[in-house]
Amino acid sequence: MSQNHVSGMETSAVSVLKRAVELDQSGRFQESLVCYQEGIQLLIDVLKAVKDDSKRGHYRDKIKGYMDRAEQIKVHVNQMKEDGKYHEQIRIVEDATGHSYEAMFKPYISSALTEVWVDDPYIRHTHQLYNFLRFCEMLLKASCKVKRIHLLTSQDEQADSSQQSSALAEIKESLRAQGVTLDLQYSSTIHDREIRFDNGWIIKIGRGLDYFKRPKGRFSIGYCDYDLRQCQETTVDIFHTKHTKTL
Repeated sequence: MSQNHVSGMETSAVSVLKRAVELDQSGRFQESLVCYQEGIQLLIDVLKAVKDDSKRGHYRDKIKGYMDRAEQIKVHVNQMKEDGKYHEQIRIVEDATGHSYEAMFKPYISSALTEVWVDDPYIRHTHQLYNFLRFCEMLLKASCKVKRIHLLTSQDEQADSSQQSSALAEIKESLRAQGVTLDLQYSSTIHDREIRFDNGWIIKIGRGLDYFKRPKGRFSIGYCDYDLRQCQETTVDIFHTKHTKTL
């Protein structure tokens, strides 16, 4: 392995672990745990490639320190989940970037995840329908085996609702081809926005899935990559319950 490659891995590890510490200090423990785990693995890869004994000792000490902290966080998170007291809040500021669905939901997706509930009254207009499609694509790419997605939304009665119904029908058929069932229900009274995973996580986003600003044009940065798209100000509350499947 070339020195440049090792140096690149080390730079990546430092970046990820710096983010882990920042999240840890701000009380976003589940997110920090994911970053600690990723950063530790990168450091282990660096350790395997380094031959100098003094550097190897340095990396071992760093790895041990981060592993100890990650284990403390894991115990803390598991205890809060067991007590039903887990709650963290993320504030997305106006014009912030880096909050794609992958970034938002990755810390809460596990191999045990098979079923998802989406309650969002605003899956109506074209850009909102694309948001839901992107969310489904994120689940298909994630390290889980989602088999069923439930969508509860409201019907667009002020405009031509055929676009909404035909788009959701197309998404449903496309998901079916991927081995995923989409259960669709409409409600005229739905207001709250909530996403529930059957591994226990509940994510409540003030603006639902529609927290992104419209891109300046179809060929502007952020149109395709949601991590580069500016966000509207909103608040995200994350909870955990052992009874998600019965909700």
